[in-house]
Amino acid sequence: MSTPALAAPANLRFHPLRDSATMLRRNLKHMLRYPSMTVMLIGMPVVFLLLFVYVFGGTMGAGLGDGSGGRGAYVDYVSPAIILMTITAAVQGTAISVAMDMTEGIIARFRTMHIARVSVLTGHVLGSLIQTVLSIAVVIGVALLVGFRPTASPAEWLATAGFLVVVTFALVWLSVALGQVSKTVESASNVGMPLLLLPFLGSGFAPTDSMPAGLRWFAEYQPFTPIIETLRGLLLGTPIGNNAWMALGWCAVITLGGYLWSKKLFNREYTG
Repeated sequence: MSTPALAAPANLRFHPLRDSATMLRRNLKHMLRYPSMTVMLIGMPVVFLLLFVYVFGGTMGAGLGDGSGGRGAYVDYVSPAIILMTITAAVQGTAISVAMDMTEGIIARFRTMHIARVSVLTGHVLGSLIQTVLSIAVVIGVALLVGFRPTASPAEWLATAGFLVVVTFALVWLSVALGQVSKTVESASNVGMPLLLLPFLGSGFAPTDSMPAGLRWFAEYQPFTPIIETLRGLLLGTPIGNNAWMALGWCAVITLGGYLWSKKLFNREYTG
């Protein structure tokens, strides 16, 4: 039987911004107290980067088809995909964090406190954005150390940063919903696995024109391919074409869908 919410005194008012800041501090403290989660979420894309550059880079670089070839060409090709994988790995931690709140009774406690309902999810979203931005910075630093050589101008770096925030914001809201729909913390750690696999089934690690017809069609029209191609264009000067608009359209759809789904699930749990 659910715990009913206590009636707030009439002279008290909700302060969504203040409460959201409090929830953000709560999530940041969790991140600092459990650094192993952050290390794991950063470590996975770094391992993939080193694996594909030093184990497969020579062979994969020779087959790029643009005549450049070699490990140096492949690290430039694969780094945008690794940056995207950094986001998908980081937001998987968001799903786990949300699932912990939903399954360990803290939501029932929040019902009895005078806090704005919206602040609970807002704290998760903002905390995940900060954690993901830090993770991206570390992974880009490692990529530069192993030979990544972007040609972006300062304006293009700024556009890249804004674009990555938009992508992260979209995937965070989706992960918040996935964390709420998970019945256990363990299932939340697995529910986001398709997000980690999609870069492999797109243009992240090999050109789509090298794939069989059916897989090529899927790779070209799934959300992560235009995101990766937009990152390549901004960082390396390759043609972007319509990929930027397609990527932003996908981000808008994912953000709206994730937000509405999250809101519906949370309202049902909070008032249930």
